[in-house]
Parts: sequence; structure tokens; C-alpha cells
Amino acid sequence: MADVWQVSTATGTREEAVALAKSVVTARLAAGAQVVGPVVSVFWHRGEFGTGEEWQLLLKTRADRYPELETHLLRHHPWDNPEVAAVPLVAGSAAYLRWVGTTTEP
Repeated sequence: MADVWQVSTATGTREEAVALAKSVVTARLAAGAQVVGPVVSVFWHRGEFGTGEEWQLLLKTRADRYPELETHLLRHHPWDNPEVAAVPLVAGSAAYLRWVGTTTEP
């Protein structure tokens, strides 16, 4: 069973989120993507406090595919400095984890 991670990022519009999700899944850098939103974001950006609506992407991938996924996200993301964060899944059904592993084979 491959080490499976969930990777998150966010965009300013639903259309940007769906396009980014399609690009990583068709490249097999993620087995699947969920677009959630809009969500309210509260943040500091360039020294200023702000709030806004964002669309969150949750991507499932193998740990060994993360570097390529991160590079792809940073290259194709509409923002200069987007959130790209990953957390390992510590548990999951065996069939699901196998699916992520086989779907993201290079």
C-alpha cells in the first residue's frame, strides 16, 4: 500500500479550482480532487489583514508523487504564492488507498 497524502490549495474562483483540479488529475499527479466552496478565508497578505471567499481543492496522491504535484500546482496556479500543503492519511480503507496508489502510477 502506497503512502497516501491529501494536498490542499485554494483559488479565487470555482472555474480556476476546477481547471486546476482537472489538470492534476488528467496528469495522474492526483487520483482525485474535490472542490469545496466557497469558503471564507481570513488571512494576512503583504502586511495587510484581509478576508475573502476562496474555493478549496483537496487532492489525493502518493507521497512519492508530491514533488511533481507541488511543482505542477505552483506552475499552473493563478496566484503568485498559493497555499500548497500536504498531510499524510494515517488510515483509510485498503481498497481506497490501493486506488490512489494505482491511479497515480507514473
